[in-house]
Amino acid sequence: MTDEKVIEVKDLVKKFGSFIANDHLSFNVHRGEIFGFLGANGAGKTTAIRILSGLSKPSSGEVKVAGYDIYRHAEQVKRHIGYMCQKFSLYEDLTVAENIMLYGGIYGMPGKEIKNKTGTLLESLDFTGYRKRIIGDLPLGIRQKLAFAVAIFHKPDIVFLDEPTGGVDPITRRQFWEMIYKAADDGITIFVTTHYMDEAEYCDRVSIMSEGKIIDIDSPAQLKKKYGSPSIQDVFVKIARPANNK
Repeated sequence: MTDEKVIEVKDLVKKFGSFIANDHLSFNVHRGEIFGFLGANGAGKTTAIRILSGLSKPSSGEVKVAGYDIYRHAEQVKRHIGYMCQKFSLYEDLTVAENIMLYGGIYGMPGKEIKNKTGTLLESLDFTGYRKRIIGDLPLGIRQKLAFAVAIFHKPDIVFLDEPTGGVDPITRRQFWEMIYKAADDGITIFVTTHYMDEAEYCDRVSIMSEGKIIDIDSPAQLKKKYGSPSIQDVFVKIARPANNK
């Protein structure tokens, strides 16, 4: 992780009519950082990620991603990021190789470069034997690891991971996080949401959201110390439950 800021957010507000999904969010994320974005369903995480990915415009506020203003250069932002989510990452009726070719093209990579790098990618994952397999026929763990590898295939500045390990077994989750560490070591910033509080412990810093607001941001160690809690899960329960459930 370096001091270079690849995500800069100041007073981000997103409204849907009278409903405020993101309420004056302000934070920075650094190159090579593993940044955890935590919050219960409806806290505003996915809305914020859509804005940071150039898929939605803020109602107000200042947002820069990979050095580009989200209002004026949304298409440039899209070229410098990768994206993976639990619900949809790969086309299940295409083969492994076809998915790599498709997403390489979407990310703007030349066809020759995609072909040259596909074999290296599959070898690094020990997935060479899966090249012609249909994605829908593969176990979830293999699909998720491949989806992450495809999301960073074009060497983006930032990759957004929205609940990436949902439904996979603990061993696969650990292997997935080893891939995340390697990508961060290579200078790719990891912006990840997760429901697994133990995964938050793997992040360099964690942002905890509740009802559209960021309640606190710090390293897992500092958050636990600050709130006198033995785990991030205990911190989360202590500070992020909706007011009517406390």
